[in-house]
Amino acid sequence: MTAVVEQPQSAVSTVRTGRPAAVRVGRRSAATMVLASLVGLVAFGWPLVAGAGSAVVAHASDAPWLFAALLPLVLAVVLAEIADGGLDAKGVALLGVLSAVAAALRPFGSGHAGFEPMWIVLVLGGRALGPGFGFCLGAIGMFASALVTGGVGPWLPFQMVGAAWVGLGAGLLPRASGRHELGMLAGYAAFAALAYGFLLNLWFWPFMTLDPGFPEGLSYVPGAPMLENLQHWLLFSATTSLGFDIPRAALAVALVLIAGRPVLTALRRASRRAAFEVPVRFEDADGPGPVRP
Repeated sequence: MTAVVEQPQSAVSTVRTGRPAAVRVGRRSAATMVLASLVGLVAFGWPLVAGAGSAVVAHASDAPWLFAALLPLVLAVVLAEIADGGLDAKGVALLGVLSAVAAALRPFGSGHAGFEPMWIVLVLGGRALGPGFGFCLGAIGMFASALVTGGVGPWLPFQMVGAAWVGLGAGLLPRASGRHELGMLAGYAAFAALAYGFLLNLWFWPFMTLDPGFPEGLSYVPGAPMLENLQHWLLFSATTSLGFDIPRAALAVALVLIAGRPVLTALRRASRRAAFEVPVRFEDADGPGPVRP
């Protein structure tokens, strides 16, 4: 008796035409991703909407609680993908491998002018395997890299959410092929690298700028209109972190243009051969027919 995996023709044409061979996102996995993203939006965006009576340094105490809430949500996304049929054992194994690759790449650039080669894994992995896979890859890859580099701290849950959104966005990009796809991915990688840096500033900006000696135009003002604090945050990010964000974006673009095509081809070939969501049918060695005990 042999196991036969049926390869649908659509999977092959997907790789040849440059369309992403995505792992399907079901209703439950989509709902859990929305919930995790809402938690992230609240965690990042509270300074822009909080009233004057709010504790500006609240993140110093609530980040561990966010961390405790986020990990089950990320696990719930993976479990929902499995329950919806989008991920089987092969998909989970591929997720683990790519997360380990992202974690291994991060130390090569972390702390050096913003150069972080791990972003190519998140962008290309999300593009080739879909938004749900990209979301899980970003969060788990960032968590694994923090364990490798000793970067566990109150900033980690914010990094996980930001990286998850990078992978999610790559999976939601429109269909393209050839040079158009590489150009689109390069542009997205640049935008995502810059946006990630600006976004991560939100977790510490409110209480870091409380020092009376800090420039008033860059400081968080509790209870101020949203547009005023938004302007201060953008100026603060442009002044303090743009020197790290631009090299991160430049490296991401260069890696996508240099290695994007072969990496995408390899990931799509692996996805096709893994045959996600394709049922396994058992047959007799002599050919199809009823299986005798």
